[in-house]
Amino acid sequence: MKRTVILPVLALLAFASGCTVGPRYSRAAAPAPAPDAWKTQPPWQQADPRDAIPKGAWWQVFHDPALDAYEQQLLQANQSLIAARDRLQQARSLARVATADFFPQLSADPSAIRERGSGNRPLNGQQPTIVNGIRQVVPPYTQNIFTVPFNISYEVDLFGRVRHNLEAANASLQSNAADLQNVQLVLTAELAADYFSLRELDAEFNVVQESVGYQRKGLNLVEDRHKGGIASGLEVAQQAALLDATLSQLSLVQQSRAQYEHAIAVLLGQVASNFAVPAAPLQAMPPPVPLGVPSDILERRPDIATAERTMAYENAQVGIAHTAFYPHISISNTGGGWQSTSISNLVNAPSLFWSIGADALQPIFEGGRNRANLAAARAAYDQSVANYRQSVLTAFQQVEDGISNLSTLSQALATQGAAVEDARRALDIANNRYVGGIANYLDVITAQTTLLTSQRLETQLLGQQMVSSVYLVKALGGGWDANEIQNEQVHPQAGQIVQP
Repeated sequence: MKRTVILPVLALLAFASGCTVGPRYSRAAAPAPAPDAWKTQPPWQQADPRDAIPKGAWWQVFHDPALDAYEQQLLQANQSLIAARDRLQQARSLARVATADFFPQLSADPSAIRERGSGNRPLNGQQPTIVNGIRQVVPPYTQNIFTVPFNISYEVDLFGRVRHNLEAANASLQSNAADLQNVQLVLTAELAADYFSLRELDAEFNVVQESVGYQRKGLNLVEDRHKGGIASGLEVAQQAALLDATLSQLSLVQQSRAQYEHAIAVLLGQVASNFAVPAAPLQAMPPPVPLGVPSDILERRPDIATAERTMAYENAQVGIAHTAFYPHISISNTGGGWQSTSISNLVNAPSLFWSIGADALQPIFEGGRNRANLAAARAAYDQSVANYRQSVLTAFQQVEDGISNLSTLSQALATQGAAVEDARRALDIANNRYVGGIANYLDVITAQTTLLTSQRLETQLLGQQMVSSVYLVKALGGGWDANEIQNEQVHPQAGQIVQP
């Protein structure tokens, strides 16, 4: 008889546990179809698609051993990156918490009590015993009570609340995994940009120092001519003022270099006071960056993956809010275990007690709480969709900015190289005209200033070109692929049933 009742109930629960309320997740569409090609084409021959950006170690595309070494130090010692790894580990552990609801919960609460009952204790409605007209006194008693109770509870996942919780936990875990990759990409790109900026300042220092050299020679020349009565004191003062101003520029270049050096130290997890980058002028050229097609950005940007996984998380929260409108069924024992007044016969059949039951909680009137929670969950999902689409738009903008910057800088660098040669030739002509007595020294001063300005600008353009290359690689996702986070998820394991 019991079997005929229990089996249909279990079959019904098994069937019901396959029901899930709430929306199925599908990635929201991008705000507009991805274009077939980038708007601005780079000034060099595009690399073959097989020449992909190195996975993870994207900075190797620059072929700079010193940069490679610094990037490896960053991966090991950067504190922000370590914190992001810890956040991922925390998310992984919290996701495992969600799998616990798939299994029955068992707890024990053993106790040992020695108690004395009052002789004047209540008799629970029974009439006192009277013998020969005399009320008999209830004798007190002293006894031991040993109890080993067990409590078992299990929630029947009738409408998918537990499954939606796990879905949300896994989406959050994958979002943290993508966020870790984004933090790593941002930090490594910042290091590369700071590194090339520092190298540009090393080159700029050499340019200014070279200017100091020929300006000192110019000062010696006008001083000798002044002693010979050929040059005026004004010409000496003008050349001295130019030299002093150039020396000031040299100090400012050193100051800027020190700031980049300190920034690199922090990125590497080192104290700025104990860290130094050996001077080495920038001599690199930006490498050809394989752009791919614009639609690849949706899979290659970790920040877009973070936004997409956040969208999946919010969708699961909508499903959880839906389940609040349906019955919440749990099976539990209201008491069970062993109880005895003697520990010697505690664990035996007569000492066993138990009870089992089921509880179904059906919300009826909640004052609009469940409806409001569902509306809030839907609004949060809509917000995540808008954030995802904004991330996509920003990604396209950043790539186009990077391509446009490199194209413009390449053209500017070519013309600036010609400007440096023209300024150098103008300085030679001005010197010759001055020595020949044809022109005054102001022409020489002007030519020296123009040459220094042109040389510094040429060096700065090369530095900007290298930094723009770094940011273009970053905008392309640094060789990352969204498939790398697909395996970052947890599932219920049978062994959990006996884990605390």
